[in-house]
Amino acid sequence: MDSNTLKAFLTIVDQGSFSEAAEQLHLTQPAISKRLATLENQLGTTLIDRSHRKIGLTDAGIRLLPHARKILDEIHNARIALSPDSSLIEGELQIIASHHIGLHHLPNWLHRFKREYPEVAINLQFMESDTAYEQMRKRNAELAFVTLSDSMPPSFNVFTQWPDPMAFVVATDHPLAQLKHPKLLDLAKHPALLPDTSTSTYRAVSRLFLEENLPLNPQMPTNYLETLKMMTSVGLGWSVLPLRMVDGSLKVLGDVLSKAVKTEHPVTRSLGAIGLSGRQPGNAARALLSIVQEAEADSTPGDGGA
Repeated sequence: MDSNTLKAFLTIVDQGSFSEAAEQLHLTQPAISKRLATLENQLGTTLIDRSHRKIGLTDAGIRLLPHARKILDEIHNARIALSPDSSLIEGELQIIASHHIGLHHLPNWLHRFKREYPEVAINLQFMESDTAYEQMRKRNAELAFVTLSDSMPPSFNVFTQWPDPMAFVVATDHPLAQLKHPKLLDLAKHPALLPDTSTSTYRAVSRLFLEENLPLNPQMPTNYLETLKMMTSVGLGWSVLPLRMVDGSLKVLGDVLSKAVKTEHPVTRSLGAIGLSGRQPGNAARALLSIVQEAEADSTPGDGGA
């Protein structure tokens, strides 16, 4: 049993097909099938059920899966620990970023990173935070920059995080914009433009309305904040957006507070960088994390504009 056969097994499982796994590992399909067969012969058991159109794990494959991931993680950690020059920062860095972080945070980080570490090739993927968590479980990236989940499992390690205060906003010509001190009761009479119910933002807003026993009228949910901003700016409803996205097309409803929540920003989410527990970040990942920590510690809400 070696790392190549274990990697082939895990990639087949994660990709859900031999052909896609072969493409992922830059192998031919017969080559990846041979690696799996070698592993099965060594273990004396079948790991993947090939009897159906959609591949599935046998009982043995299910038992092997967590051990295979742990073995490859330890090999990864050993390579980092035994690196002859721990200060050398080069090679490929695979990272994931949510769309919002990619638009409003990532450019500043990467501009400095590429200037200071030109020998690093960055492989960047953009996706929603929930999808990013799943891709990280499959070891498809070393770091992910996401909205932190309040139900994040212990298999993830938060390397750094920072608050992302949000504000209730409307278009400048929306009826709510004309009110001197709008309240949640006023917002309840108008459509809400919010991300879907699985997001931390929706849950925070919904909680405020539930505490006041008020109805929430969500319309056209989308997790793309730029789309929510556009729909809000043309007067289709009110929304809750990060302060750094607010510009002249929007008015902040600063006095919208729940009776039970007397804070300046009643809806605040946390953004951060995550990795897998038990899997050490490499030199390039640590260098990027250092830049992110410094940049976010120096930033203030709203200073980045849109």
